[in-house]
Amino acid sequence: MKLSDFHYELPEELIAQEPPAERDGARMLVLHRETGTWEDRMFRDLPEYLREGDCLVLNDSRVLPSRLYGQRATTEGAVELLLLEPLSADCREWRALVRPGKKMRLGEVVRFDDHFSAEVIARGERGERTVRFLGDEDVYAALDRLGHMPLPPYIKRQDRGDDQERYQTVFARERGSVAAPTAGLHFTEAVLARVPAIARVTLHVGLGTFQPVDREDYENHQLHYERYSVTPDAWQAIEGARRVVAVGTTSVRTVESVAQLGKLSGQTNLFIYPGYEFRRVGAMLTNFHLPGTSLLLLVSALAGKDFMLAAYRHAVQRKYRFFSYGDCMLIL
Repeated sequence: MKLSDFHYELPEELIAQEPPAERDGARMLVLHRETGTWEDRMFRDLPEYLREGDCLVLNDSRVLPSRLYGQRATTEGAVELLLLEPLSADCREWRALVRPGKKMRLGEVVRFDDHFSAEVIARGERGERTVRFLGDEDVYAALDRLGHMPLPPYIKRQDRGDDQERYQTVFARERGSVAAPTAGLHFTEAVLARVPAIARVTLHVGLGTFQPVDREDYENHQLHYERYSVTPDAWQAIEGARRVVAVGTTSVRTVESVAQLGKLSGQTNLFIYPGYEFRRVGAMLTNFHLPGTSLLLLVSALAGKDFMLAAYRHAVQRKYRFFSYGDCMLIL
């Protein structure tokens, strides 16, 4: 198979620009792999499909308000920083995307307000830079004060105050992601209370997860590494489950990485595509994904390419809402 085999036509108006009015009010397309059938339901119906012995796995990574807007200290030209991950133990040095990147020389300083600024100290690949935050203010406190939620580029609007809540899962705890594990956005405390068993894992989502695969022979594509951790108690619950139901591709990759590597924490660039043999994950909840991404390849590995693309065509025909703030799919 080639990457172009995983293409589908999507009208732009189906790309969700706003979250649903109610967090758990999304539609849910339920795929039954054994029978090759599907049904149109609502996300609130999810607990009806869980049975005794299931363990629902949630990624509790918390999205950082990691987009910063500032000015060059020399020219006062506008600068945008998107922080990707901390590089130092004190979290003062970060890998970041800088715009406009070509104009930013080493040693340049970006001011965000009178108390918070950053210096460009190194260049990286793909336009990335290393920046060091100056001054004494705690970086995370400054992000809470000045940062914007990193909405994906297909949401054609600026972030608002309500995105601070809606682009974050209700169970988010461990800060570190630059994009939301979007399948988890649908959950409310009321829905979680109807779930028989839950295990929480952490994978800090990086931009590499969502970047398009750039070659037809996708097997040779390399994902960026992302940090993950699983507690011994959570892994015991996952290993003891009759069926693991992963919420989102990040939970799938975390569970499968631990099953492969035998390590409860570390970094993973596990790339799952059709032909992969799942070790622990038996079902998953997921949002709809962009064509040509590792995410679409992953869900096709679980459901099968032809079945998955047929389901996507059905979702387009029935006008499901796509991507981060859109509807979801349950693969059984």
